[in-house]
Amino acid sequence: MAPMPALRRAAVLGRWSPAALFSSGIVPDNKPILVRDFVRSALYDPNHGYFSKRSGPVGVLDSSIRFQQLDGRSAYMRYLDKLYKKHDISWFTPVELFKPWYAYAIAASILRTANLSVPLKIYEIGGGSGTCAKCILDYMMLNAPPKVYNTMKYISVEISSSLAEKQLETVGEVRSHLSKFTVECRDATDRAGWGRKDPQPCWVLMLEVLDNLPHDLVYSPDQVSPWMEVWIEKVNGSTQGSEVYKPLQDPLISRCVDITGINEENVSVRDKLTFAAKGVVSKMFPKPRRAWLPTGCLKLLDTLHQALPSMSLVASDFSYLPDVSIPGDRAPLVSSKKDGKTLDHHNYLEAQGDADIFFPTDFWLLEKIDHDCSGFSKEQKNPGTFKPVKKRRTIILDSAAFMEEFGLPLKTRTKDGYNPLLDDFRNTKFYLSVPTHNKK
Repeated sequence: MAPMPALRRAAVLGRWSPAALFSSGIVPDNKPILVRDFVRSALYDPNHGYFSKRSGPVGVLDSSIRFQQLDGRSAYMRYLDKLYKKHDISWFTPVELFKPWYAYAIAASILRTANLSVPLKIYEIGGGSGTCAKCILDYMMLNAPPKVYNTMKYISVEISSSLAEKQLETVGEVRSHLSKFTVECRDATDRAGWGRKDPQPCWVLMLEVLDNLPHDLVYSPDQVSPWMEVWIEKVNGSTQGSEVYKPLQDPLISRCVDITGINEENVSVRDKLTFAAKGVVSKMFPKPRRAWLPTGCLKLLDTLHQALPSMSLVASDFSYLPDVSIPGDRAPLVSSKKDGKTLDHHNYLEAQGDADIFFPTDFWLLEKIDHDCSGFSKEQKNPGTFKPVKKRRTIILDSAAFMEEFGLPLKTRTKDGYNPLLDDFRNTKFYLSVPTHNKK
């Protein structure tokens, strides 16, 4: 990260200090791009993106871990270390580490809440290796009424063609699952890919998806100046890149700023006096502000609510990431792996297609975005004669609470009572959102 004096000079010039960019074509030579487009390309570009260049950044276990045979936390950590070295991958998802029990709990939550008078339809966004799909289909085959399993549809929406092929292979281990399972290789945020609006009830799963969705970045040179959009452009004649700051004009960024409330205009006289005092201080001691906005999440939920207005949603992700050195509220962790060692980058512009970029999920903000995309927030602002009825019921649970409610916690407990799923994943939360008119 640039030293503070350089950052202050950059604020005056409307730029941030240059950082090395790759010459792979992710950033066009003559056209500035928004940060979300940079993140999208760095992760998903067909030729250079992190997820597109490789089929296996996400690990797949040959068999389930037998937790009851492990003595405790030390034994589990040693076992996990061996798994990472054996597979030489970046990470294992919770659904993989705790298969089948993690996915079984999700299946149980669906079965307990779903309207079974209509055929069960489940969409999974970013299905990874297909482990979640297979385990949920397994659970329905073993535990649901036969009619539910026989008539259900499970559609995976996967942007990576290599992962789409892997999902078919994984689900195909049980032949009867293949008639229920479809994988569609496309961008879930593209409304055209969903076709005509489907008013029927369905479920949408997003497990460890929100953290890899593109984000935008807004910047202010001090505590009181207006927020500005961050764009990225290449420096002429080199592979260097720099941030450029522009007034808010992008509709998606402006809408996300409104939802977060970080740019509220309705302030009291007292607040205005406070801001005026802060303005004097900020000129003497400027403190730049940076905030990362989940515009990719906003676009995805907007698309889902338009295409599937009666959907129920289950999302799970990190609510907190440790050791983040990149500045800004909700800043990402940018991490790459080389020769078996993990390297955390201090500048997101260093992501060169070989680095993961993942963000913490602000679940309070996720709820606001979800309700805004459903149309409820708009009705609140213009209630008219009648008080608007809340369109969705939501609940946020940490992993331990979710597993206690829907899962089988004993299955992931070691001999001495240590349970990595309950004890080590407290920074992972579940978000459940169902339409009120779809109450069981």
